[in-house]
Amino acid sequence: MEYTQVERGRIYALRLEEGDELPETIEELAKMENISSALVLFLGGAEKGSQVVAGPESIEDSKIEPEVKKLPEISEAAGFGTIFPDEDDEPVLHLHAAFGHGEETITGCTRRGVPIWLTGEVIIMELLNHSASRQPDEESGFDLLNIH
Repeated sequence: MEYTQVERGRIYALRLEEGDELPETIEELAKMENISSALVLFLGGAEKGSQVVAGPESIEDSKIEPEVKKLPEISEAAGFGTIFPDEDDEPVLHLHAAFGHGEETITGCTRRGVPIWLTGEVIIMELLNHSASRQPDEESGFDLLNIH
């Protein structure tokens, strides 16, 4: 385990509009407001056909192949994520959410792009004075949180 203490900074409330996209819209705001790290909460609707990464499809030779699922209908969504800077000091959102319509639910990462249906509500709580960033991990192929 690695860890670092953080301090709370500014807090933002966002209203996302139909057609705004996760993670792009939140990363754009982070760049505009100079937010390099944050805790992110999301509630709202997701468009039919949105793609989420729902786990590894297979693991061959230590290479993880993502399983991508399309939302079959407009869905209600609730998610939780973090923003940390990547190796180029750009803020990167890692947000997992549960998407549901009726009795069907798909849970996954929004990194493939999730367009908002109707509206979305986001709370961003800035994190300050820490030593964490996303760094490439050759073994997994992902940019993982690194405490340094």
